[in-house]
Amino acid sequence: MNIIEFITQNIPTLLALVATGIFAGILAGLLGVGGGIVIVPVLFFLFQSFGVSPESAMLIATATSLATIVPTSISSIRSHNKKGYVDFDLLKRWAVFLLVGVLVGSWLVTRVEGTLLTILFGVIAVLSALNMLFRTGKSALYQNLPGTVGQTIMGASIGFFSSMVGIGGGTISVPLLTLYNYPTHKAVGTAAAIGLIISLPGALTMLTLGSTPTDAPVGTYGLVNLFSFICIVPLTVLFAPLGASLAAKLDAVKLKKIFAFVLLFTGLRMLAQFFL
Repeated sequence: MNIIEFITQNIPTLLALVATGIFAGILAGLLGVGGGIVIVPVLFFLFQSFGVSPESAMLIATATSLATIVPTSISSIRSHNKKGYVDFDLLKRWAVFLLVGVLVGSWLVTRVEGTLLTILFGVIAVLSALNMLFRTGKSALYQNLPGTVGQTIMGASIGFFSSMVGIGGGTISVPLLTLYNYPTHKAVGTAAAIGLIISLPGALTMLTLGSTPTDAPVGTYGLVNLFSFICIVPLTVLFAPLGASLAAKLDAVKLKKIFAFVLLFTGLRMLAQFFL
C-alpha cells in the first residue's frame, strides 16, 4: 500500500487526529495546560470509535501521548529557559527519583490492563479540574519545599503517576509545587523539563516492551501509535503560539474554568464507563 492509498483509506482518522493536534496546541498555549491531559482522553474515545476495545484504547492513548510530549517539551523548555523559569537545581535533585518513578510506571503500563489506567486517569483528571476551579489564586499551604525524603517521594510519585496515565508531569507537579510556595512561573517552566524526563524514557519503554493489542489501530508499534504521533506533533507545536496570543486577548481565567468543567466531565465519563 502506497502513502496515497493509506491516506485515502484513513481520512476520518486523519481529520480527527489533525483536530486533536490543533486543539491540544491551542489549549497548551492558551491555558498553560499540558497536552497530555487533552490528548489522552481524545485518543481514548477516538480509538474506540474505530472499533478498538476500551482497554486497548487506553493503553495506546497513554503511550502515544507520552511520545507526543517529547518534542513539544523540548520546544517548551527552550522558551521557558530564555526567561529564566527552569530551575535546574531542583531538576538535579529530582532527576533520579523522577526517572525511577517513570521506569516503574511505564513498565507497569506494559503489564497491566487498560481498565486500571482509565480509572487512574479519571481520578487525576477530576482532581486536576477541582484544583483549577477552587485553588486558583489561593495562598500556599507551606512556605518551603519539604526535606530530602519529602522531595524524593514527590519526584518519584510525579514520575510514576504521570507515566501511568500519559501526561508530562505539569498537571501534577505545578499544583504540587505551588502548594509549597514555589513561584508559579518557575513551576510551569520546570514542569516542561520534568515532562521531558517523564516522556522520553516512558515512551521508549512502552514502544519497546509493550505488546501491540490485536485490535490496535493502524500504525501501532509496541503501544505507540506512530500515525497519531506524526499527525498530532507538528500541529501541537504550530498552534501553541496561537493559543498564547489568544491568551493575551481573551479572559484566560474564565476559559480555564470552562476547561476545568470539560475536564471534570471527561474524567467522570471515563470513570463511569467502568463503574456504571
